[in-house]
Amino acid sequence: MELLNTSEEVPSSEIPLSSLPVSQRYLNRELSWLAFNYRVLEEAQNVANPLLERLRYLAISDTNLDEFCTVRVANIKGRLESGLDQLTFDGLTLPQQLEMIYSEVIELVREQQHTWQSLRRALADEGIRLVQVNDLDQDDLEWLTGYFMSEVLPVLTPLACDPAHPFPFIPNDGLCMGMKMKDTKSFWSLLPLPPSLPRFIRMGDNPRRDLVRSSSFEGRRWVDQRFLPLEEAIPLFFDRLYPNFKVKRHGLFHVLRDNDTAFEVENSHGSQINLAEHYLRQVKGRKWGHVVRLAFSAGVPDDMRDFITTQLDVDEEDVIEAEGLLNLSDVAQLCNEDRPDLKFQPFEVRFPERIKDWRGDYFGAIASKDLVVHHPYESFDVVVEFLRQAARDPDVLTIKQTLYRTSKISSIVRALVEAAENGKSVTVVVELKARFDEEANIRLAYDLERAGAHIVYGFVDKKTHAKMTLVLRREQRGLRGYAHLGTGNYHPITAKTYTDVSLFTGDDAIVRDVGKIFNYLTGYAVPNRLEKMAMSPINLKSSILAMIDDEINHVREGRPGSMWAKMNSLVDPEVCDALYRASQGGVQIDLIVRGICCLRPGIPGISENIRVKSIVGRFLEHSRIVCFGNGYKLPHKKAKVFITSADWMPRNFHTRVETLIPVHTDSVHAQLLEQVMRSNLRDTRNSWVLGPDGAYRRHTGQPEFSAHEFFLTNPSLSGQGSKSRRKKRETTE
Repeated sequence: MELLNTSEEVPSSEIPLSSLPVSQRYLNRELSWLAFNYRVLEEAQNVANPLLERLRYLAISDTNLDEFCTVRVANIKGRLESGLDQLTFDGLTLPQQLEMIYSEVIELVREQQHTWQSLRRALADEGIRLVQVNDLDQDDLEWLTGYFMSEVLPVLTPLACDPAHPFPFIPNDGLCMGMKMKDTKSFWSLLPLPPSLPRFIRMGDNPRRDLVRSSSFEGRRWVDQRFLPLEEAIPLFFDRLYPNFKVKRHGLFHVLRDNDTAFEVENSHGSQINLAEHYLRQVKGRKWGHVVRLAFSAGVPDDMRDFITTQLDVDEEDVIEAEGLLNLSDVAQLCNEDRPDLKFQPFEVRFPERIKDWRGDYFGAIASKDLVVHHPYESFDVVVEFLRQAARDPDVLTIKQTLYRTSKISSIVRALVEAAENGKSVTVVVELKARFDEEANIRLAYDLERAGAHIVYGFVDKKTHAKMTLVLRREQRGLRGYAHLGTGNYHPITAKTYTDVSLFTGDDAIVRDVGKIFNYLTGYAVPNRLEKMAMSPINLKSSILAMIDDEINHVREGRPGSMWAKMNSLVDPEVCDALYRASQGGVQIDLIVRGICCLRPGIPGISENIRVKSIVGRFLEHSRIVCFGNGYKLPHKKAKVFITSADWMPRNFHTRVETLIPVHTDSVHAQLLEQVMRSNLRDTRNSWVLGPDGAYRRHTGQPEFSAHEFFLTNPSLSGQGSKSRRKKRETTE
């Protein structure tokens, strides 16, 4: 997919960067995000992936698109309604941007439906069939009647629309059936489909229709399974819902509402509990946001479409018609089928051997040498157990942690509760503004506070996005600190599917830096100097820009200039310009940007030394790693290597608290640089290459190499213990 008009003249090497039109200089942020979602959808079309995993990619693509509409599109429309029609940094007005977004969204929805039809046929070939009412025989109908009357009908609530019954509120992500009723008079009625009901009814066993098949997966056998969409079953029982009326016509629609909540607080130094309650009220009010997209199923009568569109006060450009299944994210239900032959093969999560060598003594293992853990290939339990040991160790005095996102039933939170109940001084910085997790975080904060923890909500005008834990322990030499610093959230569930890096260190300077950052979060104590780390909003961006300039100077002085970086998004114009200058200065730059990338690589004379790729595969690439050659060609043992919580976006640099952490330990340095980064750069199977025209194309390099498969089958370097080292020596010999 091309993001911008590529018919524009490509600049020559004589044109200075400052003279390059912004439309040729940057890619549009929103269209770049839509391009990423196309790549996710392409994985649903990729026959190399197992069938149910392809179906899961389709569901993820639809969920992503819904969130894009409820946040990004809503944000643009909100700015327009407020009279703010400023240009985007790539030179588009807001109406121009919306027009391009609408065009791409329509095409994306069309492609999703096409993919769904293809997957539906493939599922049927594998014995997972979506059926229609006409496919059911008498035995099926008898079973369905019993199921509907006992499990479905009691949950349904038909809602008439007339002067005595105002048009009801349809919540965000609401799926609803509209019906035109007829008896002595005509009126409209709505039937919301409760999210508590399965979207697809798994039909009961029918010996005359179901077939038993043999599976190639370890000789297993399965019974063909049939599913009936809920919206196709409901019309069979209209007479049970409306015994005295006739349904003349009906149709399905799906509502998406504005979720771009802007949290406002008049007194930023007020009570923290009041702050939480204030945010909670605003979050609850979010459900009343304006409708930003209204989708109808194909063939909905014009009068029904007009009635619902008018009642919901939806702009015509926000109304679409889907030729297929509405709310495709619901197909994730089918991915839960017990068909291991149609899913990725399970893998054994490793546990760092060095922790085993120390017999589970985390403090001893970390004190001996820094430790890096590569999730999900290595278990997130190492983070949980580190906290549990700290909670139970009588010599531990203090635990401090940031919480941006975690699971509803969190082993991390339980460990912190245990620590507080054991008399430790526990301080938790809970971010209230983590989108869609605000209510969950407030509940967790209350639970922790009841256990005796000190709860801080950070800043009103900034999000705390840094991932940090600090443990202070009384030892023979005195008080010693241990830190965990990560690229991902303290979320045991997503840690199974997101690639992230955890660094455990006892480095005194880093521990002091972490302590200063916590003091900034809890008491507004701005650090006057950090010894090794950098942080947003103070000096993280300036540190990145300075190191880019250092690489340019290395080339000027006759040394190699090189840079590798891995992140989720690259948006900041100033950083893009710095990378352009570095490319013009001869620095070789390789970027792995999973999602949004506003930089144009490969422009002659501007960015021909920059290569950008995106990896979309089995795991969500989430780790953020930055490497500078430091006068040497990467990879090199003297390179500067960092992990970070920050993507390169204006918000991460200016309105979030983020961290940039240097890696000095040889083994950790080698793992991140020579194993993680080099393997990601070698990847061809899961990779897409960004061209100067803004289009992504699948990597076609040979030999084929998958970073994900490599990490699944190779131990991490710094996590090796004595057993792994012995095995490696024996193999070498």
